[in-house]
Amino acid sequence: MATVTMIEENTKDAEVREVYDDIKETRGISYIPNIWKTLAAHPPTLKRIWLGIKSVMAPGRLDPLTKEMIAVAVSATNNCNYCIRSHTAAARKLGMDDEMLGELMAVVGMFNQTNVLANGYQIEVDEQYITTG
Repeated sequence: MATVTMIEENTKDAEVREVYDDIKETRGISYIPNIWKTLAAHPPTLKRIWLGIKSVMAPGRLDPLTKEMIAVAVSATNNCNYCIRSHTAAARKLGMDDEMLGELMAVVGMFNQTNVLANGYQIEVDEQYITTG
């Protein structure tokens, strides 16, 4: 259960409704996901986060599936169940299958482990990996 009252789609708040309409149009969906209803409890945060996600997930050099798979990886690392579920669903709609998810989770698990070891041992970065611009 959210720690604030979610703002439903029928809100009279024009600023929130504008963001909700943009979310539905941009994502091609007919409902407002709970994360947005929750963030709408503070409209400036709703707008800021939506514009950031809309910008980051917009078409670019990375294809939409790659971006969603990165979101799954980060969400798994941060242990965000909501985000794991929503981005896994989005990635599946874009073509991610069980084998791809398995490989993704293997990479996430391996690099979480090696990152912890590198940080724990305070390993110095090799000169060859240091770039100067």
